[in-house]
Amino acid sequence: LDTLQKPNGLFYHDPKTPFFWGRGNGWMAAGSAELLRSLPADNPHRERIMQGYKLMMATLLKHQADDGMWRQLIDDPKSWPESSSTGMFAFAFISGVKEGWLDEKTYGPAAKKAWLALTTYIDEKADVREVCEGTNIHNPANKEHGTDGRQYYLDRKRNIGDMHGQAPVLWCAYALLR
Repeated sequence: LDTLQKPNGLFYHDPKTPFFWGRGNGWMAAGSAELLRSLPADNPHRERIMQGYKLMMATLLKHQADDGMWRQLIDDPKSWPESSSTGMFAFAFISGVKEGWLDEKTYGPAAKKAWLALTTYIDEKADVREVCEGTNIHNPANKEHGTDGRQYYLDRKRNIGDMHGQAPVLWCAYALLR
């Protein structure tokens, strides 16, 4: 957290790649929530992890779109709505509210809005759409990537039924039922 988390609470996909990629941050959000659920109350690192988690959640709340989704690039409202990151962020919000770490009146409605939006991305086969394909770090030296890092993330393939998107929907359902 002290090395990689930015002052706004988010994380670059890579220290040399200054973009807040949705799913990369999703792993931190969901992972932090699960880590906090598992850590004993007397763990000497718990308070620092909680501080980083709450900072991230506050920034994510600011970047949630009106439709309830988060974007492929979190802080770029012109980038496309991405379902795997939305599921991971919703999971982190739901967990935080249920565990009492996040204010229910603030984060509860945001979690609900994300969940309801996310369910509209499930098709008749129960496949989640608008899931960013697996994404390596942007490398401008790789001709295939192009030199514009932002465009690299925006041009990522949008999959349907990819497990990167299916799993976060299930995590949300589990967290809501927990």
